[in-house]
Amino acid sequence: MYNAKSVVSELLALHIPELEPQQIIEMLEIPPNPEMGDLALPCFKLSKVLRKSPVKIAEELSQLIPPNENIDRIENLSGYLNIFLNQSNYIQQILSHILEAGKEYGSSNIGQGRNIVIDYSSPNVAKPFHVGHLRSTSIGNSLYRIFEFMGYNSVGVNHIGDWGTQFGKLITAYKHWGNEEAVNEGLIKELVALYVKFHEEAEKDSALDDEARQWFLRLEQKDEEAHKLWKWFVDISLEEYQKVYDLLDVSFDSYAGEAFYIDKMEPVIKELDDKGLLTESKGAKIVDLEEYDMPPCLILKTDGSTIYATRDITAAIYRKDTYNFEKCIYVTGVSQSLHFKQWFKVIEKMGYDWYKDLHHVPFGTVSIGGEKLATRTGNVVLLEDILSKAIEKTLETIDSKNPNMENKHKIAQQMGVGAVIFSDLSSNRIKDVSFSWDEILNFDGETGPYVQYTHARACSVLRKANNAGNIEESELDSKNLLSKEEYQLTKTLADFPDKVKQAQKDLEPSILTRYLVDVAQDFNRFYHEHSILVSDIGVRSSRLALVKATKLTLANGLYLIGLHAPEQV
Repeated sequence: MYNAKSVVSELLALHIPELEPQQIIEMLEIPPNPEMGDLALPCFKLSKVLRKSPVKIAEELSQLIPPNENIDRIENLSGYLNIFLNQSNYIQQILSHILEAGKEYGSSNIGQGRNIVIDYSSPNVAKPFHVGHLRSTSIGNSLYRIFEFMGYNSVGVNHIGDWGTQFGKLITAYKHWGNEEAVNEGLIKELVALYVKFHEEAEKDSALDDEARQWFLRLEQKDEEAHKLWKWFVDISLEEYQKVYDLLDVSFDSYAGEAFYIDKMEPVIKELDDKGLLTESKGAKIVDLEEYDMPPCLILKTDGSTIYATRDITAAIYRKDTYNFEKCIYVTGVSQSLHFKQWFKVIEKMGYDWYKDLHHVPFGTVSIGGEKLATRTGNVVLLEDILSKAIEKTLETIDSKNPNMENKHKIAQQMGVGAVIFSDLSSNRIKDVSFSWDEILNFDGETGPYVQYTHARACSVLRKANNAGNIEESELDSKNLLSKEEYQLTKTLADFPDKVKQAQKDLEPSILTRYLVDVAQDFNRFYHEHSILVSDIGVRSSRLALVKATKLTLANGLYLIGLHAPEQV
């Protein structure tokens, strides 16, 4: 693809032999005001190298490079070399490439032959799929798609929380206050009610905690009754979760949760012991991490049962053996940062050099009215309820504006769910989020529906021109695209490959959500300022090419953040 920075750096390197083209690329900036040029080279760093003042360097360089097919003119101003590109050539190069690349625009093969394991969503079984789980699910799903788009083989793992002391508590609650008919009727809501009931009663009677520990120990020892109840609770939960995943259009390559590793932990525990890493502390087995200013990593509790870290260490070794990953990425809340630092360090102490390929991708906390989400107190908002309300609101809007629209229920689902996902991904992932019904159901402004509507508007223009998907490169003549709106939109479209690379490098999908809003805004300015279906065939064809390039870029970007790109709304 035509890269203006590369072209300019090659030209400048001819006159600055002291620097390599790549060094010049890293120095080039985009001026804050388009009237100051498309690119700028600050000459201050060159002053020491060339032993001249920045002003003198900029003045000399501006005179050495005459206008050519790539550069319209160069100006020097206060030590800056301001470069104005040849607008017509730039537009021709960029749009031609986008139209030719189509669905592949912005993609890469840099990851070819390499595996990336992404551990995301991972709800705790027998607990509701609430708004707090959305962040892990949407961030992880987007990263999965971004890495695939960059040529990697993504492996999505839903490391469901289907093991642990919560099952001892749930079994205890069921034995005391539950019955089969109520659970089969209420499903996960009944399981949550039992879990909340347990914590309420345990505050009055501490013996219930001891009973719960005993039930979990029986489960680890493969007690038949405990295992039967556990399996029942897991099946109910997964069936409920699948409804949400279907709405979100999220799937996984593996559902190997914590229970999957139960029969694989013993060799790992033995390895830790054989390598002299296990020590006893108050009856428990730990790995001492004091030299790294961290609390010890608990491996076996006093009753001999395992804990999260034991299963995570075992899972990491299994994944390395199974997938030979280049990276294994864990998308969880920032509150778990210490947990990951601890067991990552244990992997390093075990002598595995791939410990450096383990990456925790933390996200900010989700609260309701400033209060932390907590299943045990019932302070949660179910994700299925949020998605249902968003779809319902979208359908009401469609019915009021276009009641006879075909497939309106499908489009309402795509846009309603899209609004929720886009809202979740619109800010930096590390930012804390306070849930608000008004905010998440606000579809005005810089939202998912706004971007999806812009895509549908581009499709509508193409349909009206009877030219959908049928714009040949020969129909594009950039000399017909002379306005500032057309040039600005093209420049924004050209940024897409770099935005995808940046999102992948920083493990940050919000880079793409913000970029898509920029594309939508630039397209709508162009749309409102210029008639597209004009009588002049040359202008009409060229503007349709710009519309088609916008449509392709929006569709590719929406896919990467987990949204559909409806062709009509």
